[in-house]
Amino acid sequence: MTQRACIIGLDEPQNEVLRARFARPLVVYETLPRILVRDRELLVESVSGFDFIPVSKVVFHGIFEDDHDLIAGLALWGGPCLPNARAMMDCRLKLPCLVRALGFTEFGNPPRGFASPGIEYSTDIERIAKWGNWHCGENKERFDRTWRAKESAIVERYLPGEAIRIVVIGDKAWQIKLEGDDWLKSIHHPTACLMEPDQRLVADTRNVAKGFGLEIAANDYIVTADGPHLLEVNHIPNVTRFPEIWEAYAAFVLQWLTD
Repeated sequence: MTQRACIIGLDEPQNEVLRARFARPLVVYETLPRILVRDRELLVESVSGFDFIPVSKVVFHGIFEDDHDLIAGLALWGGPCLPNARAMMDCRLKLPCLVRALGFTEFGNPPRGFASPGIEYSTDIERIAKWGNWHCGENKERFDRTWRAKESAIVERYLPGEAIRIVVIGDKAWQIKLEGDDWLKSIHHPTACLMEPDQRLVADTRNVAKGFGLEIAANDYIVTADGPHLLEVNHIPNVTRFPEIWEAYAAFVLQWLTD
């Protein structure tokens, strides 16, 4: 059988780079393809849509609204997948991902709360509610009196401080200062920048990644006067915002595909 690799979720500029550097058969999909798992064989719908082709390795790097079932299919296949498909299943839904991560991190305080749909949450201090499974600052609301949940939500204290992200790819690590025009901070803000890594947070991110079984991960922290606090785990971190991270990611993927 042809040893064909498959990449799902990257955009065309990144796919072009990987195609140029990879000498073996390779198929790429910017969006989710249909897949078939049969007798431990994985077949992916061809780009033409007229047939299904076998693939031996999968690189998955994207977050799509309806990707959870496909990730489960990759986990049932059980073949080589980067990141590990079972780990992605554990991370894809933000609420259970955070609950699991709190068992691995050193910086899990203060304790979180939870509100079911329709519940009013009253407070005399500032808090943040988070719901849904999207990142990039969406589905978050800051409040200081009463807030009514429309969906199941995590509720945590608002912590003023410096927002940072630790990215780990294999044995490499970077620290990014997240920025924004208000209390919401993001890697996509034009002033977000690389900074000297805090080795405590690098070690913590590696522990969380190891706990999940992730080869690539990024933890977001808020660093306050009393120390760092884990905010969330990104199992599919942005790898294109900074050239240094993209080059390391591309090299890691190509080495993994070649091994």
